[in-house]
Amino acid sequence: MRQSIFNKDIENHRMMITREFNAPIGQVWRAWTDPSIIDLWWAPKPWKAETKAHNFTVGGEWLYCMNGPEGEKHWAKATFHKVEAPVLYEGTDAFCDEEGIVNPEIPSMYWKVQFEDKGVSTVVNIEITFDSAESLETIVSMGFQEGFTMAHGNLDELIEKNAI
Repeated sequence: MRQSIFNKDIENHRMMITREFNAPIGQVWRAWTDPSIIDLWWAPKPWKAETKAHNFTVGGEWLYCMNGPEGEKHWAKATFHKVEAPVLYEGTDAFCDEEGIVNPEIPSMYWKVQFEDKGVSTVVNIEITFDSAESLETIVSMGFQEGFTMAHGNLDELIEKNAI
């Protein structure tokens, strides 16, 4: 079983995550950038991701909801700043309401997601930068590492089943 590797750099307010997926780069890129596929794996079970709007271009946004088993809804919005298919994208991710209005009480994050072609597999390297060490710790305390690890497992399952 593949593992998600998390490294926190508190001093520089960032977290690095590495995960290898058993699929070629084009398939993994689509899984991370096509909302019809993202919705299948992004949320940790039993939660489900649901995209409301997705414009994967520089300046575009992805507005989505994490739907919980008890009817909970947690909205988030990613704004894309750089897109270089199929090797890199960067953007800001923030919690928000259903209309995309950012909640300033929960820290936002700057994501740099790189895809490394290994032939039959792809390594995804993610660097998430925060405004402060406290912001990083707030997101970690919300269960980010556990939830993101579970989501990666969901993507592994889709790949194994040839569902994407």
